[in-house]
Amino acid sequence: MSAAKKRGTGLPVYHPPDARFQNGNRVYKIVMLGQGGVGKSALTLQFVMHTFQEDHDPTIEDAYQKRAVIDGTPFLLDVLDTAGQDEFTAMREQYMRGGEGFLMVYSVTEKRSFKELRRFRETVNRVRHCNDVPIIVVGNKCDLSARREVTTEEGQGLAKEFNCPFFETSAALRLNVDEIYHEIVRCIQKKELRDYNEKEGSSVQTTNNKDTSNRSGGLLCCSRPQTDS
Repeated sequence: MSAAKKRGTGLPVYHPPDARFQNGNRVYKIVMLGQGGVGKSALTLQFVMHTFQEDHDPTIEDAYQKRAVIDGTPFLLDVLDTAGQDEFTAMREQYMRGGEGFLMVYSVTEKRSFKELRRFRETVNRVRHCNDVPIIVVGNKCDLSARREVTTEEGQGLAKEFNCPFFETSAALRLNVDEIYHEIVRCIQKKELRDYNEKEGSSVQTTNNKDTSNRSGGLLCCSRPQTDS
């Protein structure tokens, strides 16, 4: 299938042969990864249902579907909220095989959860047999500034190490919640187009001046989302 331009942007989109569609809309499979208690479920519920649950039972697996209009085009996002506990490692690796993009979440109030992201990324790379799987580093609970253990600069540094975007979020305040899900879809699209170009030897441009490439630097906690000029 050839690449086509997305409505409302100059950014081409390529749908690989195994892409899934539902009612004419492309379906993207997003997997939430991170240690237990970092707020993966809270972020997912805010995105899907616009609700915040401070007390939530530990997740084994929850799947949600949400329709989202991203850059002028409607898509369906299948979001899989996975368990962070070590006893569910085998189950989590199964989800990694099927996921197209991964939101790797830590809590800014817990240094250990931040350090664990390297292990999650290594596992994704091992399971997928590649090191360019679309991921985003997400520092959640940035509203709890008095309890912060991980600085914004540390989060940015890890994202630079992973060569991926970085966001700080607050599920409680619904800060940057939609942004992380929209951006991971863009990351998936860019990888699919990049793979297509490499395979076909195409010179299709993967970015343009209107693409806010500074997203890769991340939207920080309490910052205002940047808009195109």
